[in-house]
Amino acid sequence: MTLFSKRFIKVPYSNNAWLDLKEALRLKALEEGFDVVGFAPPQLPPHASHLDHWLAEKAHGGMAWMDRHAERRKDPRLLMEGLGVMVVLGVSYAPGFDAMRHRDHPERPWIASYALHNDYHEVIKKRLKRLARWLESELGYRPDGRIFVDTAPVMEKPIGTMAGLGWQGKNTMLVSRSYGNWLFLSEFFLALPIPADTPFEKDHCGSCDRCQVACPTGALDRAYHLDASRCLSYITIEHDGPIPLDLRQAMGNRIFGCDDCLGVCPWNRFASPHTDDHFMPREVLVNPDYEKLLALDEEGFRAMFRRSPIKRTGRLRMRRNIAVALGNWPSVKAKILLQKLMGDASELVRSHAQWGLMQRGKDMEKGDSHP
Repeated sequence: MTLFSKRFIKVPYSNNAWLDLKEALRLKALEEGFDVVGFAPPQLPPHASHLDHWLAEKAHGGMAWMDRHAERRKDPRLLMEGLGVMVVLGVSYAPGFDAMRHRDHPERPWIASYALHNDYHEVIKKRLKRLARWLESELGYRPDGRIFVDTAPVMEKPIGTMAGLGWQGKNTMLVSRSYGNWLFLSEFFLALPIPADTPFEKDHCGSCDRCQVACPTGALDRAYHLDASRCLSYITIEHDGPIPLDLRQAMGNRIFGCDDCLGVCPWNRFASPHTDDHFMPREVLVNPDYEKLLALDEEGFRAMFRRSPIKRTGRLRMRRNIAVALGNWPSVKAKILLQKLMGDASELVRSHAQWGLMQRGKDMEKGDSHP
């Protein structure tokens, strides 16, 4: 017999019964591969009004969807009628290597840690669906609920703090005392009167400003405030036009995302490398190669990045990003690859390759070129 028999369908649960269900749900989520689970009350997240100021400053760059759904993003109760509790679930992807290992190696393109393995959206959504089926079995009926894996206007980091998973750090990321910056977040909204967990984790950033200092473009010029229009994760992944000239040198060798403000956080030292088979890095991405990436045609690109978050950025933007990275690598090989890119079918790629060749020309004048 399951914990909650079908005979309870029409009988109101006692407070103790809802607490029992809550802990059973938490245990089942951990069994399904989630590392941490918290329950948040159905209310406005902390500092929800800051979203209006952030949007007014145009700090969201070209992400128009942030503005379109601002009201629903601020108030999770607008996403689901009768919302009773927000279950927030985290999966660790703490790397077993230094996330900053490629910072001083321009000959090696840099891909953000979260993109070195299978797309977390697909993996986590399957786990949430299994959790939902289990809950339906336990209750004997299907409760009203919605699952989210970065698929709706949910302020998941502030809601994560409400659920006790951590605090929102000065880099605006959710920081955990146990998992550092390395948590994939998802949510399970339920129309059930499950009591929330003990509220908020205290902010433990203190006087530390390593993330702000590490940001190569000044996107974190204020603590707890991110100017996405200057963030290299946004620029290399979401932005589909020319990369602003004043950000190109700061890009360095980053071709997809940026780990700087995450990788330097001192709380990462408490995060043990994850052991989840679904998030084991692909060798071809851990140590990528410019020449091999540029050799990919459209079909090859789709095949290589199947089930990878990199697929969404597309081959065109990837080649644009590589052109900038090569422009920041003082070597003869970079110049050769850039000259090849000057024959690309895309004017966007050609213009960035031209910029890269100009950079190489400057280095040659300084006598600062390497094989």
